Amino acid sequence: MTTDILTELLPRIRSFIDSEVIPLEAAFLSKPWHELEPTLEAKRQMVRDAGLWGLALPAEVGGQGLTLAEFGRVSEELGRTPLGHYTFNCQAPDIGNSELLLQFGSQEQKDRWLMPLVRGEIRSCFSMTEPEHAGSNPTWMSTTAVREGDEYVINGHKWYTTAADGATFAIVMAVTNPEAESRHQRASQIIVPLDTPGFTRVRNIAVMGESGEGWPTHAEVTYENVRVPVSNRIGDEGAGFALAQQRLGPGRIHHCMRWIGICERAFDIMCSHAAHRQVAPGRTLGEQGIVQAWIAESRAEINASRLLVLETARKIDEEGSYAARDEISLIKFYVAGVINQVLDRALQALGGLGMSDDTPIAWWYRHERAARIYDGPDEVHKISVARRILKRY
Repeated sequence: MTTDILTELLPRIRSFIDSEVIPLEAAFLSKPWHELEPTLEAKRQMVRDAGLWGLALPAEVGGQGLTLAEFGRVSEELGRTPLGHYTFNCQAPDIGNSELLLQFGSQEQKDRWLMPLVRGEIRSCFSMTEPEHAGSNPTWMSTTAVREGDEYVINGHKWYTTAADGATFAIVMAVTNPEAESRHQRASQIIVPLDTPGFTRVRNIAVMGESGEGWPTHAEVTYENVRVPVSNRIGDEGAGFALAQQRLGPGRIHHCMRWIGICERAFDIMCSHAAHRQVAPGRTLGEQGIVQAWIAESRAEINASRLLVLETARKIDEEGSYAARDEISLIKFYVAGVINQVLDRALQALGGLGMSDDTPIAWWYRHERAARIYDGPDEVHKISVARRILKRY
């Protein structure tokens, strides 16, 4: 799918990523975040100056007004480097929080939180998963928000709160209506400024040995008698799960197309290495039959993934997330499987080089293994979509 706006945008984005962002990867993989951040801020200003800021958001908040399918193509380009989405201010969880506030936030919330977020002046985090409960069941949580007058008092324990290190506010899922008849109507989403007394970032959780700092991290956090005004609630009381479902459809497109961008870059690195790496005098790695099979299989899987995701994005654009719920589940587990297969083949083909941080392959291998876990484990999506299909028979 190529539209007039993509014909103009995609070459400009690719050129910027190739010339300005990919050269920063060596520093990203070897230096602390705070040392690289000033350079990244300069690149982000270049993106603003080029008129490429806010690509996923509507024109009313300074974006480009792309459809979900159009932004999917952009997300693939940005995904070719770990720094792409951040440089263009399209990174998770800020982009999802922005879309949530844009669609369901009050005017006060938009003025105070959304606009600084879309301008890139602040960062945010999303606080839902709890270490005591299975993340595959987002309706089961212990964090509570008890109403006292015009305030909520929040108590709970969360982890994998992405990007909490350096964020200005969190959107937390907490039980506000424990007696609701439906378990899907018990929780609400509430904005919590991170400087509120009682909020504690306990630690950045190490992901396969890497805890890091700044944006690309996942934190364990606690809420101890955290008081925020009731006006910080997003949408209706008890609507937290419904809001989360609205957030997930577009979020899956963002994730899956980013994964495809990662696959394309890993594929390029693997093929270049295979074409030039000699395994014996006069004989390259690419002449090995098994490596040729990896290349062919990866090419087919990447192409199939792209078509599947873009068709899902088109359906969401035209019919809404509910109508596309089967497709949303399909792309989640299918593309999560593909990215892990492509990265594993690339790492195997590169051998010792793949295990090092001389390429981004190892960083992606560490961080994207979770693709099969977060936003619902693959197994849950397979079971859910199969049950819906079987009901039709």
